[in-house]
Amino acid sequence: MQTRLADEFKDTIIGKEADAILRSCVHCGFCNATCPTYQELGDELDSPRGRIYLIKQMLEGNTVTTKTQTHLDRCLTCRACETTCPSGVKYGRLVEIGREYVDKKVMRSLPETIIRKALRTVLPYPQRLKPLIKLSQRLKPLLPQKLKAKVPAVQMAMSQPTTRHQRKMITLAGCAQSIIKPGTNGAAIKILDQLGITLTTPPTAVCCGAVNYHLTQHQEGLSFMRRNIDVWWPLIDPASDSPHEAILVTASGCGAMVKEYGEILKEDPAYADKAVLVSALAKDPCEVLANEDFSSLKLNIPNKKIAFQTPCTLQHAQQLNGRVEAILIQLGFDLTTVPDGHLCCGSAGTYSILQPEMSQRLLDNKLRALISGKPDVIATANIGCHMHLESKTEVPVKHWLEVIAEAMRL
Repeated sequence: MQTRLADEFKDTIIGKEADAILRSCVHCGFCNATCPTYQELGDELDSPRGRIYLIKQMLEGNTVTTKTQTHLDRCLTCRACETTCPSGVKYGRLVEIGREYVDKKVMRSLPETIIRKALRTVLPYPQRLKPLIKLSQRLKPLLPQKLKAKVPAVQMAMSQPTTRHQRKMITLAGCAQSIIKPGTNGAAIKILDQLGITLTTPPTAVCCGAVNYHLTQHQEGLSFMRRNIDVWWPLIDPASDSPHEAILVTASGCGAMVKEYGEILKEDPAYADKAVLVSALAKDPCEVLANEDFSSLKLNIPNKKIAFQTPCTLQHAQQLNGRVEAILIQLGFDLTTVPDGHLCCGSAGTYSILQPEMSQRLLDNKLRALISGKPDVIATANIGCHMHLESKTEVPVKHWLEVIAEAMRL
């Protein structure tokens, strides 16, 4: 795709990056076949190819309008198109560039501005989110049914093992996950303890930065990233005694973000090299468990069928599709077949809040696919998907690590 960048983008780092991405697109349209919003709406401008044209036009100096903003907002950034693309177009990065530029040119309505500000100033901060979650749980019986469904059930954290092993890894507590689903990291700690690995959670680590970064507040997101690198560095510094061997991130959305620290901070002289190491050490649990001997887990596999929902951040961003299923099958769990597993559930970070209508349509589609195999449990790998699925089904939803931890005979 040939481009003629406007003067404001010529010879800039962002301009050159966007130009290279645009030129890699050959307009084939393969991406449209796997785009959830295009499949639902049938509008070319709600497809990856259509959005690429919109971004191309704005980078060439054409007028940016609310229409442009609407179509870019409607993108889930699920990156299914990247998995499908034969040319390797970095669509997710291009959309980040496009959205940031549009938000500088097009003023949002007051309600939009308020809700985005609220998301950025509450979600990434557990100490701010916790009282709101606690209050909603107490008021749940009094709430209308639609709101009641969105209130997460109370989940208690698991007791922590006291054994310390020679092998050590770091885990990211997460912002929303640490408050709403503490059992996820608790399950990870329990499983890895039985595998001879101590999983430590540095208390001063913060949000991975995804919420703010994906809401076009890149500097805010970068601040979170740099803070985490500062916290983790003494524990992973190759020059230190016995550095931790990995950074385990149990929420696939956060994992996808941490794995991109090296790319995002590549122009930062103070953090570039450290960020590269952090990204290299960032691992999804399925990457760690795939290399371990499970014989020490002593599992008692329940006679239940499990439907696994693969988050987009696991299968498209991290390119780990099928890895969790392989582990669960190896351990003896009975997995159902899930049609159209490549399609997004509609959670997509803050998308379920900012684009509720489309999000609910995609959720309905996903739940039909998951329930088609009559599972006893739905398993997933990301906090956003977990809460989104749980809000509209009677089938229990668990993180796949919880499924394993609950089957351990201890």
